Amino acid sequence: MRRLSIPEDVTGMEIDKAVRQELLSLPKTLADDVAKNLVMVARLLDEDAPRAYEHAKVALRLASRVGAVREAAGFAAYHTERYQEALAEFRAARRMSGRPDLWPVMADCERGMGRPERALAMAGEPEVQRLDKAGQVEMRLVAAGARRDLGQPDAAVVTLQSPELASTGVHPWTARLRYAYADALLEVGRAEDAREWFAKAVEADHEGLTDASDRLAELDGVEFTDALDPEADDEAGEAGVQESAAVGGKADDPGVSDVDFTDDDPAGDDDARP
Repeated sequence: MRRLSIPEDVTGMEIDKAVRQELLSLPKTLADDVAKNLVMVARLLDEDAPRAYEHAKVALRLASRVGAVREAAGFAAYHTERYQEALAEFRAARRMSGRPDLWPVMADCERGMGRPERALAMAGEPEVQRLDKAGQVEMRLVAAGARRDLGQPDAAVVTLQSPELASTGVHPWTARLRYAYADALLEVGRAEDAREWFAKAVEADHEGLTDASDRLAELDGVEFTDALDPEADDEAGEAGVQESAAVGGKADDPGVSDVDFTDDDPAGDDDARP
């Protein structure tokens, strides 16, 4: 089996306590190798998905009967647009863990395979009632995306209208929900309403999860670009920054949120669940 390079600072103890608990069923050396590859999946998933996928495949070859490994492999496949493979891994992880939280991303895999009607059917299944609030919001986002896939933008707008959207509180999913609603409004020609909701998304997007501020600027007819002006350079000795009016293209719908396999408290007990 080909071994992948892993930085020396990766010990395997960085993974979530619940995942470490699952790995206790493996011999220690094997568990350590799997843990290190899972840490690399978490580190690389957003910045280098193909490399994250390679580490996930190594972990899968070493420990295919561990639910957390199947879940990591699913997310790595999902981020590299291998939706059929991702769905198979998520189904396996769900069978092993019995947890309902993978249901929305499984539905989004159906969308990725060009089957939005199946994603909509999943949105109406009893499993949705087992999801926590965040999971239900994710399911609503997926269902709205499926409506748009089917050429039903007005239905997508209605799908996103919910108590969570109307809430003034800010939660981890608030910015993405408001962004999706603004984008759906824009598609049906409600530009003024879309501007209002992009602004609300900006207010809630403390971590920069969306490009709502850019979309808001586009609606206002302003885009900031850096331009090098040779004449200004001769006079001032530096590049000038110009403002130009432009309207940009439409951004992709926000996707399903990721799962982080790393632990914020690596010094905690190996066998303690959060």
